[in-house]
Amino acid sequence: MATVITLIVVGIILLLLETVLPGMVAGTIGCLCLGAGVVTAYTQFGPATGNLVLMGVLAGLVVLAVLWVRFFPNSRVGRMFITQRSVGNLDVEKPELLHQTGAALTILRPSGIALINGQRVDVVTEGGWLEAGTPVKVVAVEGLRVVVRPLDLAEKRQS
Repeated sequence: MATVITLIVVGIILLLLETVLPGMVAGTIGCLCLGAGVVTAYTQFGPATGNLVLMGVLAGLVVLAVLWVRFFPNSRVGRMFITQRSVGNLDVEKPELLHQTGAALTILRPSGIALINGQRVDVVTEGGWLEAGTPVKVVAVEGLRVVVRPLDLAEKRQS
């Protein structure tokens, strides 16, 4: 029985170490140790004890996983692995472009690049293709999407 208990304890320790060690080696060996412990219990002590060990290992894994997910992120060690700050601001949203005018630098089919207020901006049309040099007006800014329409259509729809 000492062999079974040793294999299970070593397997659990290796699974816990897997969360802080790279490469999945410790976790793989830990799973193999748990499996070997269950197989050893079946072969040495019969099906009744083997079933008890199997159910105990499965229940223990579920309980440990729940506890790990619940408490590890807030622990001192867990906080070492979780960043609490933002890396940087991408500054990609440009609400100031709304209702501004410019010209298409590339063919917009339906996406491309337009020059708006002296800035090269990735834009998308409302559906149609526009030739390079076509005057455009920004009609919507939806997150990263800057939606334009030809200036003559934009002016007609406003009146």
